[in-house]
Amino acid sequence: MNRLGLALGSGGARGWCHIGVLRGLDDLGIAPEVVAGCSMGALVGAAWAAGRLDALEDWARDLTLTRMVGFIDLHFDRGGLMRGGTVAEMMRSLDLPERIEDLDRPFIAVTTDMATGHEVWLREGSLFDAVRASISIPGLFSPHEINGRWMLDGGLINPVPVSACRALGATTTLAVNPNAKTGPLWEPGDNIYEQLGVKDWVGRLPDPVRGLLKHDEVPGPGILDVVSTSIDIMTEFLRKVRTASDSPSLTLEADLNHMSVLDLYRADEAIAEGRRLVEVHSDALRACCA
Repeated sequence: MNRLGLALGSGGARGWCHIGVLRGLDDLGIAPEVVAGCSMGALVGAAWAAGRLDALEDWARDLTLTRMVGFIDLHFDRGGLMRGGTVAEMMRSLDLPERIEDLDRPFIAVTTDMATGHEVWLREGSLFDAVRASISIPGLFSPHEINGRWMLDGGLINPVPVSACRALGATTTLAVNPNAKTGPLWEPGDNIYEQLGVKDWVGRLPDPVRGLLKHDEVPGPGILDVVSTSIDIMTEFLRKVRTASDSPSLTLEADLNHMSVLDLYRADEAIAEGRRLVEVHSDALRACCA
């Protein structure tokens, strides 16, 4: 008997496309039975597995640039730029179950053990811990502790977790990659601080801190540009390596190269791209998932 599994990949803000993919699959009458998620894929996968995708979509679409800037908390000793508590607040607002075992569908969140570099599959226990650990993008969200182990983003080792999906019993695996690369990963003149609306705020920081963060007048990559683009380079290489040895039945590649992992307030664009992917590949999806 065919059992359809969904492998939702990492990608920060680009991962909002998973919502559009799930909406499109529903329109086609295609119902995955299991889901494995990494980073944003873990968050969207958890909400879908709990029957709370509507609530997450509303939260994502309501997120503005101003609200997102409010999540920034410059404490370098905490290991990340964004407040980890934001995730807890959001998950409480979605009314997700406390434990993975209480989800409506089988689910795995993929994360990375910071001490060993090993891939870790979280398939039971605290749902918050699993999602929070999986989205711990280096430099952006601080690592998350689970039972004495510090966890980083699962995209560091398995950006599109096809193998985890198969571990849940999937015989057909649909993979969604939010990070398809159709152009330069970074170009001179990009300024992530202007995109975030915090350029003036950065200018008011103490000199030592400002020196770490600010862009010079000469266009060049700043620290957040470096973090974001480095993650893109690494995850795309890893995805290709993993796919070569463990290919999914079908992969949907989102064209969101114009967005950075930080553009969380641009959910409308990413969700629309997810729907577009399903429409374009509707025949292949019907054939694959029959």
